Amino acid sequence: QVQLVESGGGLVQPGGSLRLSCAASGSIFSSNAMGWYRQAPGKQRELVAGITSGGRTNYADSVKGRFTISRDNAKNTVNLQMNSLKPEDTAVYYCNAGGTYSSTTYQRGSSWGQGTQVTVSS
Repeated sequence: QVQLVESGGGLVQPGGSLRLSCAASGSIFSSNAMGWYRQAPGKQRELVAGITSGGRTNYADSVKGRFTISRDNAKNTVNLQMNSLKPEDTAVYYCNAGGTYSSTTYQRGSSWGQGTQVTVSS
């Protein structure tokens, strides 16, 4: 089991940027695929981006070209750089670990962080 702690959320104006970080501990981080999910009020939790242990990535269509997922295996962290933020990006963002890849898309694993709130508003 992997323990996950997210940070970096907050309030930002439309068009702004935020960088989320997820610190992992408790297992062999470098061998785990990782993902970021988000959940807006009244909506289901959805995949934002995933990254394999080797650094291959996939993104939801709604964030392609604006968000970048990356990982630092030496520091046991996975990051989500979010640019050109829109009000519809407002959600609680969750880090996820231990998932698998179905073809080219990350499938959620059993380990979740506590979530970090991202609010995009003027």
